[in-house]
Amino acid sequence: MAELAFSLTLPLSFSETLERVTEALKAEGFGILTTIDVKATLKKKLDVDFRPYQILGACNPPLAHQALSADARVGLLLPCNVVVEEVEEGTRVSFLNPEAALTIGDLAQNEVVRQVAAEARTRLQRVAESLRQLVAQGV
Repeated sequence: MAELAFSLTLPLSFSETLERVTEALKAEGFGILTTIDVKATLKKKLDVDFRPYQILGACNPPLAHQALSADARVGLLLPCNVVVEEVEEGTRVSFLNPEAALTIGDLAQNEVVRQVAAEARTRLQRVAESLRQLVAQGV
């Protein structure tokens, strides 16, 4: 069974990490469809304080179109979620593994959907690697 997610922790501020993640996703053809500011939502709805935590709904339109054309139920699993959260060591970025999402039902039986999920995972892993490289270069 595929891992649910893959993550990395960057020694950067929350806001800088958000900016870098957005840029890295864009370089791999992903746009941000939705942004959920969990900290602000919990403060507004429950009047509780929470660490900076945002859920980015990332979408690569050509991959989404290909998968939706193969099986419209894929829409239940879109967009690809990326979580950016402040942690003690800096900022953690977690990427949902699209291949793991397919284990929910029988979508993995569709070859096109499996291929698209594998391509999306590969692109998201490249995003994570590009973020690691930026930090290693001190950029």
